[in-house]
Amino acid sequence: MNLTTRQHTIESRATVRGFGYWSGIDVCVEFRPAPPDSGIVFVRHDLASPVRIPALVANRIETPRRTSLSKDGATIEMVEHILAALAGLGIDNCEVWVDQTEMPGCDGSSQQFVDALQVAGLVAQDALRQQLIVRQVTRLGDSEYWIEAQPSQDGTTTIRYRLDYAAATPAIGRQTAEFSLDREVFCRELASCRTFMLDQEAKWLLSQGFGQRVQPSDVLVFDQEGPIENELRYEDECVRHKILDIVGDLSLAGCRIVGKIVAHRSGHRLNAELVKALLNEAVEMEPRRLSA
Repeated sequence: MNLTTRQHTIESRATVRGFGYWSGIDVCVEFRPAPPDSGIVFVRHDLASPVRIPALVANRIETPRRTSLSKDGATIEMVEHILAALAGLGIDNCEVWVDQTEMPGCDGSSQQFVDALQVAGLVAQDALRQQLIVRQVTRLGDSEYWIEAQPSQDGTTTIRYRLDYAAATPAIGRQTAEFSLDREVFCRELASCRTFMLDQEAKWLLSQGFGQRVQPSDVLVFDQEGPIENELRYEDECVRHKILDIVGDLSLAGCRIVGKIVAHRSGHRLNAELVKALLNEAVEMEPRRLSA
């Protein structure tokens, strides 16, 4: 059995500490190994009675500019970069123990989570990885913002994204990127790509009491000339980060999606709506367990 078709978890525990971009509150994230077929589950252990929140689109709630989950009265926010790290590394089963509502922003990418998980190590499990195979074109959105799933021609997962900030700032402009995903490509091309915003957006958020601990050097804040007090890691880092977000949001299917995803200015809400649509359609799934 090819290892890429088997489920994986981590070999040992891993910890990442930081603070939430929105709240400014310190938070500790501990990744723990999990058994086959358990999926990715966040555990709010800071509550009087710990609450388990599976990372599934059914538990997603709408919050501005980030992906959040809620179950049994407990909420976790800004989970997309953690989910992208787990999905990009091919980790199917993991418990994510957290002691606050908002996940750490770190540098606005998935890199710190990827580094910790790689140190913990990956281990193959005695169960097949479930795959949702796209068999027909599914498109959501309108002429301005849309996302589409197409059948894969070679059994891979490919994401193509077109970003258009030309009207906002030439420093970002229009960017298009496409990656056929595997662990190596994710780690090399996407994991370190950071979230970004315009200078006027950052100033508005600060005026509303958000992001008080965040400095321009912590994320990519753009004026008309380019990033403020920062440097790009890739010339097209912004569009790469949008693909990173899609990787995290698509993992809310609870399985690997096999197909070509094409998006134009799509965000977290549309990404999640696509996951819901694909789960509701007739798709093929691989068996969940190996034969005895």
